[in-house]
Amino acid sequence: MITGSQALLPAVRRLRDAGIEGAAGDARRLMAWAMGIGSDRLTLVLPETLSKEAQARFEAAVQRRLAREPVSHIIGFRAFYGRNFIVGPDVLDPRPETETLVEHALSAPFTRLLDLGCGSGAIVLTLLAECPDSTGVGCDLSDAARQMAQQNATALAVAERVDLIASDWFSEVTDQFDLIVSNPPYISAAEMQHLSPEVLRHEPHIALSPGGDGLEAYRQICAQSGPYLAPGGRLLFEIGPTQAKAVAGLMTAAGLSDILVLPDLDGRDRVLSGIKP
Repeated sequence: MITGSQALLPAVRRLRDAGIEGAAGDARRLMAWAMGIGSDRLTLVLPETLSKEAQARFEAAVQRRLAREPVSHIIGFRAFYGRNFIVGPDVLDPRPETETLVEHALSAPFTRLLDLGCGSGAIVLTLLAECPDSTGVGCDLSDAARQMAQQNATALAVAERVDLIASDWFSEVTDQFDLIVSNPPYISAAEMQHLSPEVLRHEPHIALSPGGDGLEAYRQICAQSGPYLAPGGRLLFEIGPTQAKAVAGLMTAAGLSDILVLPDLDGRDRVLSGIKP
């Protein structure tokens, strides 16, 4: 029998030798999952003997990580804005930079919210959880994504305040909103080949790239947003770090004002915000 520490250290080395960034953090998350505890308790229990079941689960998880499967897919969830979201290969993993969009959305009040391309529901459900007097709609063409978002809505106790519908952007939307948010596919066709194996092999390509220059979703949403955005309402996009000028131009052409470009924690352009006069 071995302790958790004795199993963890060689696993970190194996992941690091395989060229996996953040090997130590990944190994710790996998160990906590294998032991059935929260990551915050791991240090306390690492000196204890590791059960045969936990040891087998951990080794299987490490093997999957060595094959470049994302940690979130192995353990079944991803932390986002202080909450855990069920994720899998049918949706994009919620990423820390997307929290920039959530932060800005929360900087002004709203009561009616629309999330275009909601995926796992990370954005719309987080905003509803943070604003208990609000209601929202999440749109996604993927049945599997909407099912996952529904599971997350139930887990976060906001299911009664959100409608999850199949819609190609605004095609099935019938209401007006004082906040519209979207993290649409924005990676250009040329950039796809440079993505990590974790993303390229395990996340849905339709949610990553629209092809071409990566701007098609912004063109469609900006052009169609007018009837669905209430006067004084805000439109917020997540963008790629080189797309601010182009998307700002689309928002201006759509009649939006007070265009703001907001950086993520790494200082890269990440969110664009505009207001309907």
